[in-house]
Amino acid sequence: MPELPEVETVRRGLEPYVTGAHIDKVTLNRKDLRFPFPEGFREALEGATIESTGRRAKYLLFRLSTGKTWLSHLGMTGAYRFEDFKFKEPSRYYEPDEDRKHDHLVLELTHPEHGSMKLIYNDARRFGFVDLYEHEADSPYLEGLGPEPLSNGFNAAEMAERFSGKKAPMKAALLDQRVVAGLGNIYVSEALHRAHIRPDIEARTLVLKSGKPSKRLEDLADGVRTVLIEAIDAGGSTLRDFRNADGNSGYFQHRFAVYDRENEPCPTPGCRGVIKRIVQSGRSTFFCPVCQH
Repeated sequence: MPELPEVETVRRGLEPYVTGAHIDKVTLNRKDLRFPFPEGFREALEGATIESTGRRAKYLLFRLSTGKTWLSHLGMTGAYRFEDFKFKEPSRYYEPDEDRKHDHLVLELTHPEHGSMKLIYNDARRFGFVDLYEHEADSPYLEGLGPEPLSNGFNAAEMAERFSGKKAPMKAALLDQRVVAGLGNIYVSEALHRAHIRPDIEARTLVLKSGKPSKRLEDLADGVRTVLIEAIDAGGSTLRDFRNADGNSGYFQHRFAVYDRENEPCPTPGCRGVIKRIVQSGRSTFFCPVCQH
């Protein structure tokens, strides 16, 4: 599944070409993706202008001139492309499947600068989905989400409130979208390594008796923010179908300190540890048993 940096990379790639575009026609090539298209979806989009392109957690948000917002989740293989038109660097996106039978949603647009364009959503596995809402509280996918880790609302003090009394392992606590929005398996492992925190200790142990964050929790908040910013700057990670505008793979994976590096030396200066892999809730976790404690 794409995580926050990959979705933000896609948003930045689409933004210059869809913001301000008028939606002339919408074609649905099937009745559903992972879930059925919302009732009245085509009619709600046709005739509207895309006023802004945003992101919340792992969701793309296309805000329309009608006051409604079209939400899009990419699933495992979801991708947007323009017919006969390539994004220019540094814009990046998910390279779609070449088989057009997986083109499920087609939007004919008119942009004030780029003219007529055809935006296509392709999804081979159909694990992505869309939603349509007028107020964020109306969408079940956005309800109850925690703060954005790149926003001013995300900090160690706020995390301490959510971790207080929480017996869940650190990794599980960070993957809880009600605690932090948009984090996934890869970047949680990386952030915990940067903060030198084991993924299997209880989240509550990072909160002082006073309820304030410990120094380790402050380091974790900094680690989360830093690793996400670096990943976005690098254009995301190469996992399965992620590609940049030229069809080349993203390259943040070359900076992974622990993820998918089992039995390799820990990159922390002065550390003689070896990266270990454990399974938590059915998912692989990578960490250094020496410098993470």
